[in-house]
Amino acid sequence: MWKYIVIFLFTFYKPVFTSAQQILPNIGVTNYNGKIIVNWKNAYTVPVANISIQRSYDSLKNYTTIGSVLNPQNEENGYSDNEPPYNKMYYRAFIAFEGGSYLISKTVRPVKTPLISDSTGTSLFPWQVDPFADSSIQSPPVVKGVFIPSLRIFTAKDNNVIIHLPEVAHKKYTVKFFNESEKEIFELKELKDEYLIIEKVNFIRAGWYFFEIYEEGILLEKNKFLVPKDGKINNN
Repeated sequence: MWKYIVIFLFTFYKPVFTSAQQILPNIGVTNYNGKIIVNWKNAYTVPVANISIQRSYDSLKNYTTIGSVLNPQNEENGYSDNEPPYNKMYYRAFIAFEGGSYLISKTVRPVKTPLISDSTGTSLFPWQVDPFADSSIQSPPVVKGVFIPSLRIFTAKDNNVIIHLPEVAHKKYTVKFFNESEKEIFELKELKDEYLIIEKVNFIRAGWYFFEIYEEGILLEKNKFLVPKDGKINNN
């Protein structure tokens, strides 16, 4: 499950960021190594009351609602089906508007998109590819001159920060964030969601930030990520 976090305002959303988003009533459906991501852009000028995701073995009938997004009026949004019973299910979105009208999107089956490997052999999600394109910000020294992006915390294409902890349901995680001076800026404890999105406004200014991930109190990973300047968008 995805959650969208503004640390200082404690506001929660549930968008999903993928490589290509369709405009409602069309949806995109992608299979990332067995995890199905349904995503879209919302260009409606009338208020959307609810968006529910439905799936079926049959393209015409027997659809079951598997979930709804928390903020249906987000411009970019989506839903993650983490444990589909079959990786070629049919998906559609049920879109309800204020006042009672509704429509149903076209039915879509997942397009399979594998993880991408960079020049170091590290597997990356599509939105992680080339996220460090701002040459005005210099990277601090790293071992052997090679920087390997984390698969657990990284910058998305809209410059928000993604936390991905696949085993969060079975393990206890704590994440600490630090600025370039190694001063702690905030800490997240007892994380319960596999995916979290932290708005870039929580990092005040562009630059490199460091983090430490603790699993059951033991340091699991120490790495960094870049928050680009305003107007600098990470593209796939």
